[in-house]
Amino acid sequence: MSIKPTYMPKPYRWVALCLAILFSTPLFSQEAEPAPAVDAAVITLGEDLFSTNCSACHQVHKKVIGPSLVGINDRQTEEWLIPWIQNSQKVIASGDQYAIDIYEEYGKMQMQAFSISDDDVRAILAYIDSVPEPVEETVAAVEGVDASNESGDSSYMTAVLVILVVVLVLILVVLGLIVSVLTKYLKEKEGLGEADQELVTQTMDVVGFLKSNAFIGLVVFLFTAVALKTLIDGAFSIGVQQGYQPTQPINYSHKIHAGDYEIDCNYCHTGVRKSRAANIPSPNICMNCHTDIKNVGGQDGISPEIEKIYAAVDYNPETREYGTNTKPIEWVRVHNLPDLSYFNHSQHVAIGEIECQTCHGPIQEMDVVYQYADLTMGWCINCHRETDINAKGNGYYDKLVELHNEKSKKPMTVEDNGGLECAKCHY
Repeated sequence: MSIKPTYMPKPYRWVALCLAILFSTPLFSQEAEPAPAVDAAVITLGEDLFSTNCSACHQVHKKVIGPSLVGINDRQTEEWLIPWIQNSQKVIASGDQYAIDIYEEYGKMQMQAFSISDDDVRAILAYIDSVPEPVEETVAAVEGVDASNESGDSSYMTAVLVILVVVLVLILVVLGLIVSVLTKYLKEKEGLGEADQELVTQTMDVVGFLKSNAFIGLVVFLFTAVALKTLIDGAFSIGVQQGYQPTQPINYSHKIHAGDYEIDCNYCHTGVRKSRAANIPSPNICMNCHTDIKNVGGQDGISPEIEKIYAAVDYNPETREYGTNTKPIEWVRVHNLPDLSYFNHSQHVAIGEIECQTCHGPIQEMDVVYQYADLTMGWCINCHRETDINAKGNGYYDKLVELHNEKSKKPMTVEDNGGLECAKCHY
């Protein structure tokens, strides 16, 4: 930082000093050196590392399992934070009082050691500094209008429908009265011809109409159409399990983990970004947190659901030791594509940048997971038709985009890249 004195004639220096004291005006103009800009690639790397390693226990602006991390670079130096994040137990064992205070404040919960480099830690710290303060959304309440119901009040629509039905009934009653009055008038009028008189006095033969070929043919046609429609709908619904919600061996809540604590899906489903299958989390991943977290909401004792995890890995919470009598947790699969279809999670999540909620619905709101989408071939094809390809910065697509733009002004979709070819999913 460079400091440039502002010189002035001697007679005026005392005046300037008094004014500076009175108005808190500095006597020296300071030109602060701007903080070095952090490379966007470093922040992106830090975000990925944070999501993979830290988000299970920490958030930037909210305290969850561990403390919030906002302002962490102001609370401690980088020289202290790097070894703490890499191996907190080693720092605690060294006798560092600040580390010991944090350890005791959070119930002596051990933070996992991470095999990451100093530069990786710096990237995480840079990302934490870059996360803006969340802005609370405010909804302007208008008197007499429920702002929480964007689609309108259903009771209002019901009232409108009732009014319309009443109006239609009144119209029919009025028309009936008009016909009745006109018929009575024409019957009493003299001088009507024989044909007109027959028309006025005719009555409808209901029994004859029901026995007529036209009515019978209409009934047969309608019955056949409804039966065929039901049969076709039933055929198309074979193998479709939309809404399927089985009972699981452990009452695991995505709403608590992915919703309240905002744990990244990739932390538990480790294969979602690098393999075909997302993988069902092993109990070892559960134990990363639940060796110390034994209940929810500050309740005493061990939760019955967490006891089931302990039983699966043969863990003794009192001695903190593992036995050899392990057994698998028999989770019930919810989303199951037929064997004739090929689906790759990494291709859609890592390459296509598709959010988990696109296929799995609002998973962060589900206490018990259910199949959100129908997962039919038509559903997949429609997605390929509507999803634009993000070709920016990817040289693989340069020629394809050039050829596409010669024939179309619309953005290139997965369909344009062969997304509807049979061999993409069936081979």
